[in-house]
Amino acid sequence: MQASHILVPDRAQCQAIRSELREDEARFAELAARHSLCPSGQQGGSLGTFQPGQMVPAFEQAVRELEPHAISECVPTAFGYHVVRRDHD
Repeated sequence: MQASHILVPDRAQCQAIRSELREDEARFAELAARHSLCPSGQQGGSLGTFQPGQMVPAFEQAVRELEPHAISECVPTAFGYHVVRRDHD
């Protein structure tokens, strides 16, 4: 699987980013660079390719449920709240 994400500390900020992405999904990389707590933000949020079991279960489930290039609702994990985009199968 390949995915990108934007990690933020709280649900309100996650929902605000989701709202911005609903208006313009092309801004995903820009918003990741500006807001993500994860170092991947500097690569547009890209996590690259990962195998099952490498990510926390809630994150992996969100990626699996998305169609390619789709963006998730806010996904809570122990790290914070993620907006996830499935980049490829």
